[in-house]
Amino acid sequence: MSASFDLTGKVALVTGASRGLGQTFARALAAAGAHIAGTSRTLGSLESFQKAIEGLGRRALPLELDVRDEQSIRTAVDAAFDVFGKIDILVNNAGCNVRKPAADVTWDDWNLIVDTNLRGAFFVAQAAAKHMVPRGYGRIINIGSVTSMFGFAGLAPYGASRGGIRQLTMSLADDWGPHGITVNCLAPGWFRTEQNKILYEDKEWVDYLVDRIPLKRTGKPEDLEGAVVFLASDASAYITGQTLLVDGGITTGATRALPKPPAKG
Repeated sequence: MSASFDLTGKVALVTGASRGLGQTFARALAAAGAHIAGTSRTLGSLESFQKAIEGLGRRALPLELDVRDEQSIRTAVDAAFDVFGKIDILVNNAGCNVRKPAADVTWDDWNLIVDTNLRGAFFVAQAAAKHMVPRGYGRIINIGSVTSMFGFAGLAPYGASRGGIRQLTMSLADDWGPHGITVNCLAPGWFRTEQNKILYEDKEWVDYLVDRIPLKRTGKPEDLEGAVVFLASDASAYITGQTLLVDGGITTGATRALPKPPAKG
């Protein structure tokens, strides 16, 4: 591996690390050399995270963190700093979703999604940046989504939160760039997770989706590993405020293939 991708000795804080893509990000950074502080709302759910990271020969610090609670954010981020003495990388991954037609979305649904995905991401970034600024170095990776770029029915508050993440990323990049901190958004396309696994039980829906993806398949967790290491490393030192889509090309606007015309006879 090129030295510019090497994360040996770096410390990464990954929110929502107990399962799914969050654990994928944590493992990828650890494999590249980083020690990992991983968070979840419940400490007990981080057991598999800790085993995975320690199995790669890195230090793992499980932390309880609720991104909807300001004091919880400050306490967890400060704890990571106290244990490791620094925070080099933040992966702002914690999130949630409620799938409903727009007409059925409740006030509480909206608050849950936007407070978790957008407000929480901002205040975690703020808490981490307070430790990064004095050192003049940091890599912040906000996890967005294909919905940061496109709109989808049934995902109004989720799409609003992920679109907000893209805009937030650009603003924070401008704020903290003078302090040596890059801020970028990693936006996965369609990946099967605990949040959306029910959709993947509908073969017709999956076939329709795959037809719209130029690479003709949905994403696999390993498709994100190189991207997160790149954005966390010095290989991306002159990249900030950007959204990196890892989506198989679906945002090209590809549409379902037209049927073949009947043969001339």
